[in-house]
Amino acid sequence: MTISAEEAARRPLVSDEQIEDRVADLIGRAIKRKWWILFLDENGVQLPMIVPVDGAPLVPDEAATEHSIEGLRVIMDEIGAAEVILVWERPTGSTVTLPDRVWASSMARAARDRGIRVRAQLISHRTGVRWFAPDDYEGHLEAS
Repeated sequence: MTISAEEAARRPLVSDEQIEDRVADLIGRAIKRKWWILFLDENGVQLPMIVPVDGAPLVPDEAATEHSIEGLRVIMDEIGAAEVILVWERPTGSTVTLPDRVWASSMARAARDRGIRVRAQLISHRTGVRWFAPDDYEGHLEAS
């Protein structure tokens, strides 16, 4: 079921389950490798802008992470977003992969360093959407 921008503006995303359902409705099953940014206001209401990001490297280096987080910050400032949801789309299975962990960990760290609130990260895979919990990626960069 696709949700309209008007309906999304009436329904704040207050639970993890609501976020996962919204991402499943809007992005759904993976078609190709890319990532998505959804923006929320200070009340957890999704703003009417979703940004797809194509062409990112499989595994980010520091420059790719910096470029990505700076672009994210600029958009947040322009539209008045308080927090973001990151969705990692790739047409493989639901198992978390090393590239998933590296991207999620590097973006989470860079966002924290700049005071950007990442409300959630999810993975869009070939059969659906799954929650990508911080336990799945936090500490990854320090361990590698």
